[in-house]
Amino acid sequence: MLGKNVDAFCSRGVNSIMKKSSVEKHQRGKNNKHPTKSLGPVSNLEEYVPPDWWRRIFNSLYLKTDADVVDDQKITSQEVNLFSSILKISQDDRILDLCCGQGRHSLELARRGFKYVEGIDRSQYLIQKAKAQAKKEGLTIRFREGDARKLPYSPDTFDAVMILGNSFGYFETTHDDLRVLKEVHRVLKPWGKVLIDVADGEFLRNNFQPRSWEWIDKKHFVVRERSLSADGQRLISREIITNVEKGTLADQFYAERLYTKESISNLLKTAGLNSTTFHGEIFTDSQRNQDLGMMERRLIVTSVVRKDWTPTKRKSKEEVRNVVVVLGDPHKPDRLKPGSVFDDDDLYTIDQMKDALRELKGYNFTYLNNHDTLLQDLTKIKGKVDYVFNLCDEGLYNDPRKELHIPAFLEQLNIPYTGSGPQCLAHCYDKSLVRGVAKEMGVPVAKAIFITSGDATVDLTFRFPAMVKPNFGDSSFGITQKSVVNNSEELLNAVSDIRDKFGYNKPILVEEFLPGKEITVGIIGNPPESYRVLPIVEEDYSSLPEGLPRICGYEAKWLPDSPYWNLTSKIAELPDETKNIIVKGSLMLFERLEVRDYCRFDWRLDAKGNPKLLEVNPNPGWCWDGHMAKMAKIAGMSYAEMIEAILQAAEQRIGLRPINGKSLLNGNGKGLNGNGKSKEQHTVLVSPLPK
Repeated sequence: MLGKNVDAFCSRGVNSIMKKSSVEKHQRGKNNKHPTKSLGPVSNLEEYVPPDWWRRIFNSLYLKTDADVVDDQKITSQEVNLFSSILKISQDDRILDLCCGQGRHSLELARRGFKYVEGIDRSQYLIQKAKAQAKKEGLTIRFREGDARKLPYSPDTFDAVMILGNSFGYFETTHDDLRVLKEVHRVLKPWGKVLIDVADGEFLRNNFQPRSWEWIDKKHFVVRERSLSADGQRLISREIITNVEKGTLADQFYAERLYTKESISNLLKTAGLNSTTFHGEIFTDSQRNQDLGMMERRLIVTSVVRKDWTPTKRKSKEEVRNVVVVLGDPHKPDRLKPGSVFDDDDLYTIDQMKDALRELKGYNFTYLNNHDTLLQDLTKIKGKVDYVFNLCDEGLYNDPRKELHIPAFLEQLNIPYTGSGPQCLAHCYDKSLVRGVAKEMGVPVAKAIFITSGDATVDLTFRFPAMVKPNFGDSSFGITQKSVVNNSEELLNAVSDIRDKFGYNKPILVEEFLPGKEITVGIIGNPPESYRVLPIVEEDYSSLPEGLPRICGYEAKWLPDSPYWNLTSKIAELPDETKNIIVKGSLMLFERLEVRDYCRFDWRLDAKGNPKLLEVNPNPGWCWDGHMAKMAKIAGMSYAEMIEAILQAAEQRIGLRPINGKSLLNGNGKGLNGNGKSKEQHTVLVSPLPK
């Protein structure tokens, strides 16, 4: 039994000059009308294997001989459950089913709502079967015939590639298998994954059946012979398929490479694939339960692509806006991050952002992240770029207190840039100062006291519980479950933790702890002229174990092993009056603090449901799974569209027209536009804030 076939492992490449074998002559019969004649006893199976055997063998007979596996919906469903959970694919991911055969896995993924699935295979017969089934079920999948060694896709196309059903290792040499994996590397996006479901070569080498007999149905049976190749690296198989009434239908030979964990790991590494992981083995549960052959026991292996995005080619006459993206320095310490280093999650986040930017038409993006030469590099680009996309929220040299240094230097050079200026960043970095501004404007804030490093005692002017956090900082630095305190002893311990464990020696803010919903609202644009208020969201603490404080702090953002890591956000259910206070207060502070282009405002409700401001976050987190992206998704915006809206906000402010002639900020019937009214949210901002 072959397995799924699936051979896009096609092409004319392998020994195409070889003469037609005696096998073909016997199988053809006169004018292709007579039954195949069997060769009879064969002493050396390997001599009869055509180098491109996979071109002819995958046909209607294959679907009969392997039907107990490839035509069993229960097996297919179980395999898709397993493979999708291993890959952690989402319905918006682009997935390639390489060597897809009749498309059983692709079709099942499409049935489950996966939107972007493609299948490719060398067998024209099987591809036509796949297309017919997709059409019959009304499924949108693209199936095509093609060669796995030369895929018809652009670089960086897919989030995941699957080679399933023992469809790897059909070629005569490992060089061709390597070509397949190099193509997989090319078409995968950075951080994309490949999953290979391949026969356990070591097991088969020691346990294959030299001869077997299997009934396919009441009229068909298949006899198989097997032997190892001369070099012991391939399993040679012969199948004689017989109809009890018509005689021999096929006498065919094929060979499959026996990959072990070590050999396939080495091949993946040679192809440039990293982080190879084995996920146990599959034991096929066939209802026929006869000769499973190569499908009896299979290895499940995944690897990850770590590479740079392929540069996008632009047409010479195309209007292009040149934008330089400034980022944190991944080679320098960052004390806000666990271990003080950029880990794989950080690098993945950066690549997701680059992927989103690649979707934007009419832009040419280049990236600067070496802070040792950053000032010189920025000086060199003066007059050569339209503006800088400032995503360096880590700060110069990854020092958060130096976040304002980059926009300050850009202003000295007279280079336009996205986001807020140095004065705004300085003001909003000081939580106590923002509280003072908000209070002066009538925006409600929680009660609080200010503790300096020289204070020997703490006099709380309100009742416990209280929230203890650094006055300076962002990314929830210093805020953990121990930050919520219920008495004086816990308060002093929380202060000590911030000082000792986080190395923070600046002033500390102690606020009354508000037990109500934790609320976030994002604004993109520049009020009052043109802006968009994103849907208000609240933190969902339903997954948090009882007894833990309901806060979204450092543990939720940085520590995967914490119970806070699985927190999610949802659309906030609030009375219109509460929404009015939150949005109105946020817009007032946006203008008063001279925020630019985009901002996130954090609020929390007290025990009576009254909203109170916690923080103002100019140049907030831009990552694909952050709060801004979550709010944008609820508003119907993709991650790329959210970033494009930020760019458009800056371009309008700078005086550049939208490169694509459209605006995501207003006039599109979504969210709030410049006059503060919304068709979707029905929020009317007319009443003053309550005093």
